[in-house]
Amino acid sequence: MSGNEEDDQLFGPEHVRVYRETDGEHGYHWRGTTILLLTTKGRKSGEMRTTPLIHVTDDGRWVVIASKGGWPHDPIWFKNLIANPDDIEIQVKDEVIPVSAEVVDGEERDRLWGAMTESWPDYDSYAERTDREIPVVAFSRR
Repeated sequence: MSGNEEDDQLFGPEHVRVYRETDGEHGYHWRGTTILLLTTKGRKSGEMRTTPLIHVTDDGRWVVIASKGGWPHDPIWFKNLIANPDDIEIQVKDEVIPVSAEVVDGEERDRLWGAMTESWPDYDSYAERTDREIPVVAFSRR
């Protein structure tokens, strides 16, 4: 646990603001897991959009889940990532990193899904709520 109840209450745009202002000192640790900030270029607006996401690391990569809480459609950030794969960066603590994204499948997806559910067990219940296969995304430095 982060030990900071204020950090545990962060969500959405406020989470992004606090994370950036403190270089992740507040907001990186959240509800017993870790958060990165993902910035993608809007596929319709062309504007840069930032989303806080739970992540784990795997062999030099950062892994996230496009769950949207089990909704029937992929989250907007995922659609933006697919539409504009060259305009992606993450912030991990105080480091802003240009990345490429890979949607993983097969055995690797299963392995990474397991790692993510260890960090955030609710992903399994999100998967039960939807008919879509929830994407697992791995980011690598460009």
